[in-house]
Amino acid sequence: MKFFIAAGLATGMMLLSGCIPRIEVAAPKEPITINMNVKIEHEIHIKVDKDVESLLKSRSDLF
Repeated sequence: MKFFIAAGLATGMMLLSGCIPRIEVAAPKEPITINMNVKIEHEIHIKVDKDVESLLKSRSDLF
C-alpha cells in the first residue's frame, strides 16, 4: 500500500514539474518617451527700506 502512495506521489510530482512557468525579461524594441507639459512661473517681490527707495528715485539714472 505504501508503494502505491509513493508511486502516486512520484507520478504527481513528475506531472506537475512539466508545468513550470517561464519568465522572460527583455528590453523594449522602441525607446521609452516621456512627454511632460510643464509651466513654470516665478514672482519676485523685493522689499526695500524707505531710505533706499528714495535714493533710487533720486538717482534714477543708475538704472
